[in-house]
Amino acid sequence: MYGWLWRHLPGPVAARVVLVAVLVAAVLAVCFTWVFPAVAPFMPFNDTTVGE
Repeated sequence: MYGWLWRHLPGPVAARVVLVAVLVAAVLAVCFTWVFPAVAPFMPFNDTTVGE
């Protein structure tokens, strides 16, 4: 997957590094903004038994 992405990005190596950094930041932002909050209620980590 990474090789395919690297080959399909335009420009010289410096531009590719910047594009990969922007893509990684965008994926992380989407995960922390929409994906993780949507999945959090279904995770068992919220079911604590301490204090009962």
